[in-house]
Amino acid sequence: MLKCWLYVSALHFDALSDIIISSEGDDFVIDTHCHLNIEDFDQDLEKVIEHAFHEGVQSMIVIGIDDETNKKALKIVDTYEELYATVGIHPSDADEGDVQSIIPYIEHPKVVAVGECGIDLHWRKDNLEKQLEVFDEQIKIAIAHDLPLVIHTRDSFEEAYQAVLPYKGKVRGVFHCFSSNVDDALKAIDLGFYVGLDGPVTFKNGRDALMIAKEIPLEWLLIETDSPYLAPTSYRGKRNEPAYLPLIAKAIARLRNISEEEVVRQTTKNAKHLFKLGD
Repeated sequence: MLKCWLYVSALHFDALSDIIISSEGDDFVIDTHCHLNIEDFDQDLEKVIEHAFHEGVQSMIVIGIDDETNKKALKIVDTYEELYATVGIHPSDADEGDVQSIIPYIEHPKVVAVGECGIDLHWRKDNLEKQLEVFDEQIKIAIAHDLPLVIHTRDSFEEAYQAVLPYKGKVRGVFHCFSSNVDDALKAIDLGFYVGLDGPVTFKNGRDALMIAKEIPLEWLLIETDSPYLAPTSYRGKRNEPAYLPLIAKAIARLRNISEEEVVRQTTKNAKHLFKLGD
């Protein structure tokens, strides 16, 4: 089997040194959650994607959050063979978003999940019932089309968990950018869902994320950037990019006292399994 080595230089990164990733079989990096379809990347999208490829990130999943970004996600993935898309209505758009608008996009061959959807009680609590209604519609769409869910929670894990619980065994997915604790992560796994980790695993004050990265079985973890948000420590305050994903893998490896190759290999296997990549 052809085996190549990708040298991934962590540019301007003081806390984490250069990373070497073996690229054999499953050993390549997939950014399972990035928002390349929002205005932050309008001026230099091609450069950002090429930067990611150069740094060893060979595949990215572009996440839709409303009708505009769903359309942009599809346009982007039609341009790049290595990129995939999700389509959904984010909870912040629950009042105005039309869940039925995602139906025409579902059959696109590069749509691999429904979402980003879920519950967000950080900014608003007054429309919880509407958020739950919109979320439930998307759960049913995911089941009907045999697609995983990409779930957003912020100050709302229990509400989202209870919404999914009646469908246990019928739907799969990921609780992305997991911001709750180890006990809740285990509850998510019990539902058959993966846990997504990103920039906070590099934060000194990211206690829950650090504990999850250390204690949750690697077989249930996905890595992501959530670009342009939540940049790793030495890029804090700057735009995040998929190119920084190997820094997440390295941080998890250090916390678990294992190799970066093992983190990359298993999380790539997890992503391929969940999103049916390469099927």
